[in-house]
Amino acid sequence: MLGIIGGSGLDQLPGLEITERRACASPYGKPSADLVFGRLHGRELIFLPRHGVDHSVAPHHINYRANLWALHAQGVRNVVAVSTVGGITKQMVAGALVVPDQIIDYTHDRESTYCDGMQQPLQHIDFTLPFCADMRRRLLAAGQASGFELHNGGTYGATQGPRLETAAEISRMERDGADLVGMTGMPEAVLARELGVCYAMLAVVVNPAAGKGDNAKAVSLDDILAVSEAAMKKVRLILEAMGTDRGG
Repeated sequence: MLGIIGGSGLDQLPGLEITERRACASPYGKPSADLVFGRLHGRELIFLPRHGVDHSVAPHHINYRANLWALHAQGVRNVVAVSTVGGITKQMVAGALVVPDQIIDYTHDRESTYCDGMQQPLQHIDFTLPFCADMRRRLLAAGQASGFELHNGGTYGATQGPRLETAAEISRMERDGADLVGMTGMPEAVLARELGVCYAMLAVVVNPAAGKGDNAKAVSLDDILAVSEAAMKKVRLILEAMGTDRGG
């Protein structure tokens, strides 16, 4: 079963033949929204908008544990997470589509593990390579099949949000080695790893990060919305290509 977690700009999945909407409880509370069951090109999948159906859940308030638990409980073993990001390094221009391979976590005070010694036994999982190699390969193949260039690799820096970053923070992140900045990649990725879910991200660069390029003095939210709308059309075609992929 394939799971798709939609981010900003992808609160719904056009083309999905919906068979059921289901409210799913978890030991960690309610997910961001009901799970949407359906078929895409005949392949069964489950869609979940991480910010809720009306995009009202802020990044630091998302119940990441409930979201991943609910998908896993319904048989999801492979997840594509769509995330909008800012571009830090030169190749990460607005409109670029990226399949990152590394993460730096700058978030704080988020429930970031199931292995807390209370509901789940304490475990120390390996997180050297935070994204699933197989799902990354399949995403890159879907991009190629759709005729779109996807950047293979890059480091995603996860910040707390919901505010955007300062120019100084972005400069620090670039020195740390981050290529992209977003607000939801952690703890989503590590929770998937703890559950044994094969998780990869399709990152959509919607703007230069603070202090970069045209955003040297300020980030234009109008520009972000325009780029996001155009890029999400490509994302939907890539996800449709994933729907024809019967691997995993």
